[in-house]
Amino acid sequence: MSTTTPYVSTTNACKLCTPLGACMAFKGIEGAVPFLHGSQGCATYMRRYIISHFREPVDIASSALGEKHAVYGGGPNLKKGILNVMQKYGAKLVGVATTCLTETIGDDVPMIVEEFRKEFGDLDLPEIVSVSTPSFAGTHMEGFHAAVRAVAEQLAGESVPHHGGLNLFPGMVSPADTRHLRDICDDHGLAACILPDVSETLDGPALLDYERIPSGGTPLADIKAMPGAAASIEFGHSLPGRRTAGTFLKKTHGVPCFQLPLPIGLRGSDAFFAALGEISGKEPHPRHERDRGRLVDAFVDGHKYIFGKRAVVYGEEDLVAGLVEFLSEIGVHVVLAATGSEKTGLPSSIRKTCDELGLKMPEVREGADFHEIAELAEQLEPDLVVGHSKGYRSARKWNVPLVRVGFPIHDRFGGQRLRILGYQGAQELFDRIVNAVLEKNQSDSPVGYGYL
Repeated sequence: MSTTTPYVSTTNACKLCTPLGACMAFKGIEGAVPFLHGSQGCATYMRRYIISHFREPVDIASSALGEKHAVYGGGPNLKKGILNVMQKYGAKLVGVATTCLTETIGDDVPMIVEEFRKEFGDLDLPEIVSVSTPSFAGTHMEGFHAAVRAVAEQLAGESVPHHGGLNLFPGMVSPADTRHLRDICDDHGLAACILPDVSETLDGPALLDYERIPSGGTPLADIKAMPGAAASIEFGHSLPGRRTAGTFLKKTHGVPCFQLPLPIGLRGSDAFFAALGEISGKEPHPRHERDRGRLVDAFVDGHKYIFGKRAVVYGEEDLVAGLVEFLSEIGVHVVLAATGSEKTGLPSSIRKTCDELGLKMPEVREGADFHEIAELAEQLEPDLVVGHSKGYRSARKWNVPLVRVGFPIHDRFGGQRLRILGYQGAQELFDRIVNAVLEKNQSDSPVGYGYL
């Protein structure tokens, strides 16, 4: 009897590789250099990908393994590479992520790092955090969360005095959203340790002199002090039930953990502000009440343009779940929600949203690629597409607007400055969606209209 498992090849994946996500997380830490334990090609590919979205210099070190190391192991190259990073960058932290190659040959990276510490203990060593990120077993989001968890597990102090601050694990959000989250926390009187904090490292100012490691990022001292926080907040529909930085701090140090959806739209933002109020004991600053009121007013004004429109949404699982909730709030009917990740609980998250809002359940696909998304979407006849740049060719073929959200955005300028979180972020996203629909109406009209 045949035991062959049916196999369907991936065509244009709706995800990126696991160590790329880890590099994104390490980029948001003070003085950190991401380090890929693998071939030079992996680091080159990831640099190209990240730079084209953020338009910033991005260095990713590599142990630059070749055929010989695939046979004899990459330990010596890893040690030599860390020494090079210390000498050339003066790194405070080296974030070592494995790749397909080193996972396949079985390099024991934690053991190699420990050997390195013993062999070079007489030097001023940086912090070294290692994380297992085999691309054949996950997505960039899984690599991102794994790296954040590894940083918390390997750097958080054992005995830390209570300081009453907040640990905020926002997920993979834009630098502009990160800045906005910090402002919101400040308004509640909460000193937030945002991990990672890419607000400056991936969206910095022009400088006269090149910085080998960009200023900014989560201070190492704040990371080590995380066990003394009043609470942790981490965003993501997919996080409950998984091992995360927040659950580690709760289990090991007793720090209460609030797991919330990404605060996209009214309901998500309300939940975030409610959690901040509970932790701080303070009411939201009046400016946020006014932002909320303006957002509701915009919903009323723009409703006639977008109500009943049919949307296809794709991207990272937490982003997709948040976007589906937001689009449902504003009257857009999501007909297909897809992600490249698997077993993330996306269908149950969307079903919960639909049940609460009395809506029909859309098609939901996990582990999807763009071939599958295109096949399904053509039958569903969407009016607009919401996702990153990889959906451009399909949107163009279907002659519908693409509202760019998430990572990567390669074909537009300013992806790192797009905001979608909080009331202000929802306002900006709502305006972009309405204007995309209006622009489509104008371009389809034989005469065009100056007033719509």
